[in-house]
Amino acid sequence: MADTAAHRDGNCLAGPLSEILSVEPTTAWWRCPECGQTGTLAELHVYGPDPGLTARCPGCAYIALRLVREDQHVWLTLGSGTGAFRFTTA
Repeated sequence: MADTAAHRDGNCLAGPLSEILSVEPTTAWWRCPECGQTGTLAELHVYGPDPGLTARCPGCAYIALRLVREDQHVWLTLGSGTGAFRFTTA
């Protein structure tokens, strides 16, 4: 278990994540944890649009990510069984 007394709040992620989230996403490299296939985000198979977009591994159909728009928010889930992030849009 991590030492919770030494933690910082999520604000410390603002700088590092802004570097990642401000790049062209389709060129991001991805590796499937299920079958090991690698490639760019652009090579994933995407289904949708309702209730959102689901991107799956072209090799084994593992869910790489889900993106759902809701009013002024975007929900992003990375991988199967992970929590979701909600971003507020303009």
